[in-house]
Amino acid sequence: MEDNLNSDYKVGELIYDANIYDGLNTFLIDFQFYKNWMPKHKNSHVLELCCGSGRLTIPLAKSGVNILGVDNSKTMLAKAKLSAQNEGVKIDFIEADIRNLDLINRFDLIFIPFNSIHHLYHNQDLFSVLKNVMKHLKDDGILIFDCYNPNMDYIIASEKVKTKIAEYNTLDGRKVQIEQTMKYEYNTQINRIKWHYFINDNFHSIQNLDMRMYFPQELDSYINFMGFVIIHKFGTFEEDQFSDKSEKQIFVCKKSI
Repeated sequence: MEDNLNSDYKVGELIYDANIYDGLNTFLIDFQFYKNWMPKHKNSHVLELCCGSGRLTIPLAKSGVNILGVDNSKTMLAKAKLSAQNEGVKIDFIEADIRNLDLINRFDLIFIPFNSIHHLYHNQDLFSVLKNVMKHLKDDGILIFDCYNPNMDYIIASEKVKTKIAEYNTLDGRKVQIEQTMKYEYNTQINRIKWHYFINDNFHSIQNLDMRMYFPQELDSYINFMGFVIIHKFGTFEEDQFSDKSEKQIFVCKKSI
């Protein structure tokens, strides 16, 4: 399987501004789900890919999980390290591209939370990540990740309007308002989302939040193709089974060996 697609897809720098990101993403609705799946034995090791500013990493570490966080954003990792220090937990954070990660350790559980695979725009990007997970996972280890179940009705309706999706204040004193437009590319399966930022009531910039849509049977096939078995596929973080109406695709996988 090869991709011959262009590569001008990205997430804007302002979206990865740690204070703006944290002000928008204050929820922990996925925390209990991931916590419940953490390995129970004392000497276990957990790897979080795309850990961001430590939204899940830090509370999991506080609950006793031996966790390593990886992300490719310097600003997000700087915020994660500061927050971990303020919370009194010791966590190693590594700056790296998860497509070519090369660590010495092997892990009992690896997870990729918060829809992060949608920023793997080409098939080969996803395959590289799954290959790397396979390399870093113990033979009896578990891979967990979540993403959206593409809702084409919502995407098509949203192409026609600009919608205000957030208004909040950041910890560093900025008032932020975000308005959203989008345009779906059917040939690439990429939703070209644009966030229009207003800072302190003034227009600031338009930032891309491009997201590759992965459809259910497509993603199931890719996971199996890369040597994993799907143990569970949930549609919610309350572990309801995946269905046609599910907003989420939440995978629990193991190696097929």
